[in-house]
Amino acid sequence: MGKRGSRSQSQLLGSLTKKQKKHLRDFGEEHPFYDRVSRKEAKPQTCQLSESSDTSSSESEAESEPEQVSGYHRLLATLKNVSKEEEEEEEEEEDSVTDETEMNLEDGDSDISEEEEMAAESADMQGSVASPADPEGKDGHGPPGTSEESPEEFTDAKHESLFSLETNFLEEESGGDSSLKASQDPFVQHVNTKLKEKEIQAVATNPRTTHQLKWPILGQVVFSSKFQKLETFKPPKDIDLKSVHLQKPLESTWIKTNSQFLSGPPKSSSPFTPLQKELFLIMNSYRDLFYPERTALKNGEEIRHVYCLHVINHVLKANAQVLANNSRRRSQKLGVGDDDDFRDQGLTRPKVLIVVPFREAALRVVQLFISLLEGDSKKKIIVSNKKRFNGEYGSDPEERPPNLKRPEDYEAVFVGNIDDHFRIGVAILQRSIRLYAPFYSSDILIASPLGLRTIIGGEGEKKRDFDFLSSVELLIIDQADIYLMQNWEHVLHLMNHMNLLPLDSHGVDFSRVRMWSLNNWSKYYRQTLLFGALQDAQINSVFNKYCVNVQGQVAVRNVPMTGSISQVLVQLPHVFQRMEAESLASVIDARFNFFVNKILPQYRDAVMSHTLIYVPSYFDFVRLRNYFKKEELNFTHICEYTQKSGVSRARHFFLQGEKQFLLLTERFHFYKRYTIKGIRNLIFYELPTYPHFYSEVCNMLRATSSGEEAAWTCTVLYSKYDAQRLAAVVGVERAAQMLQSKKNVHLFITGER
Repeated sequence: MGKRGSRSQSQLLGSLTKKQKKHLRDFGEEHPFYDRVSRKEAKPQTCQLSESSDTSSSESEAESEPEQVSGYHRLLATLKNVSKEEEEEEEEEEDSVTDETEMNLEDGDSDISEEEEMAAESADMQGSVASPADPEGKDGHGPPGTSEESPEEFTDAKHESLFSLETNFLEEESGGDSSLKASQDPFVQHVNTKLKEKEIQAVATNPRTTHQLKWPILGQVVFSSKFQKLETFKPPKDIDLKSVHLQKPLESTWIKTNSQFLSGPPKSSSPFTPLQKELFLIMNSYRDLFYPERTALKNGEEIRHVYCLHVINHVLKANAQVLANNSRRRSQKLGVGDDDDFRDQGLTRPKVLIVVPFREAALRVVQLFISLLEGDSKKKIIVSNKKRFNGEYGSDPEERPPNLKRPEDYEAVFVGNIDDHFRIGVAILQRSIRLYAPFYSSDILIASPLGLRTIIGGEGEKKRDFDFLSSVELLIIDQADIYLMQNWEHVLHLMNHMNLLPLDSHGVDFSRVRMWSLNNWSKYYRQTLLFGALQDAQINSVFNKYCVNVQGQVAVRNVPMTGSISQVLVQLPHVFQRMEAESLASVIDARFNFFVNKILPQYRDAVMSHTLIYVPSYFDFVRLRNYFKKEELNFTHICEYTQKSGVSRARHFFLQGEKQFLLLTERFHFYKRYTIKGIRNLIFYELPTYPHFYSEVCNMLRATSSGEEAAWTCTVLYSKYDAQRLAAVVGVERAAQMLQSKKNVHLFITGER
């Protein structure tokens, strides 16, 4: 019986076309236009979904009740066994709306926005696939049951109403809003700060006032502001959780969540590490922060914990204020009181945007949110769509090759799921979390720059949306240095679309919107937290240009006393050649001309074989590659787009001496970290973005040492605009001497015994 049933299912599946399979997989039903039996339009059948959601308890996930499985769902199960080629083709065609519908059919958790789309389709008898005008269900802000024709189809209406700020009220057990009324609460002070029109107009012309202090852990801290008043402070020796105004239940859950970083007995030790204490004091004052010493290997998780605490604290306070005002309005008679007393929202609901580079980072952030809300309490919090989230953002340890040996920092960065195209909405209400919430029903958005770029769109594109960024009050850009290796343009594109007035109202109650949000002053109240692993001109530019918080800015500006050149282990002469450039815009052409006319002629001789040219910029790489082809030089090249076979071939030709030059991009080294063997002469076309890459590449020379050590050379090109990168390589004192010296050539020798 079972074999006959499976055979009939396979025959039925085999008779379907690719479009029919796709429609069946997306909507759980055959396409009405391709009805095999009647060849007539048939009314689609709607699958009733269960209202149960995943909880954080492992027991509830393990339990599964037997249920009737329809023929359509059996077909859906067989569709999972299609070949990988078909899956890849279909995944490219699928947009985020159909993907979300598919996953909700499997998990039994659906968002109301998707149900509205399905209801509209069945009502209109439209057979075509829904258009991707609303990726990830971002327009699902309507109240449940808005469709009068088929209200029974809104199976997830319970979740929508559960997480709706408009229809919920503050519970007594949450402590009321007394803490929010406290004048000492930094959150209340920040959102109630009043600006005047003349102050806003003066920001464009006011010079930035700065003041520098030295903190025990952070080091050199620079306070700055474009507003008239500039307030600075020093960290106290000890702080307790009550003094930082944490919302319930964070006072009890934070110590357990952060226990892995704390030393000593719990009662005597501080709830924060020394680094966390100083960072949180700045965060909690709602100043913008730039911290360029965040490394995945040392303090990355420590910093992630503290900014997640700040995020949850901010969202709980903001939502508690809204729910408290809902209760006040319900108990208050109509026409009594001032509407301005209830202005507690932005133009759209999303309050926090967290930008992270990989899905693994998003997974860890959400796990921290759950831990901070749950703590050690016996009562598990409700986490809807948790199973789906773990499946899409988790990783299989067996997928990683066991013999892969890479530096420790590489292993720390590229751990887990390293997909860089994602975005997810998170709604938090009291002690419940809703994952995959529609963007306009979310409190927190977690996304990669690429994931945001594909929905924001560009000029001239019909389907684009950036209204959800209009009322972001807290922007966190973590691991900013990695975006330099991905695509920095996506970060700039995001910053240009932050806190713009929305094009649609999205169902907002304007009587509840704060006046500074209505006045389009949201960017002056947005706190930006920027974390990276290095001081870079492009990251500094974003912080200085786009961070105009009324509370001021704080940047950590420690200078490197010893450069990465001290990590070079091989005996090697390093020749630093300074080139002159009139302006920053002319540096690119000046460097190319200097290299072609002064450097390259010295290496054209066949004696100078095995020459590696390290090129940080891909555009410079393309320019050099085209020039080498035009001059018919004997060279090969490797970049981040080179196929694996091409990489192996280029490395072999270079090692055997069949190719004199090898062009290598920095992004390839960042993503692969291969050891290039056979190097005898090394040219840094530009100083590396990461200072430790300099010593790594130099140390590659010892990979094939066969008696030619005395003939090894290293040449580095730099200009006065490379001051930060130069200081990171040779140290700040030597860099200052090299930039101010009348001589253009400087020699360092490493590895002397």
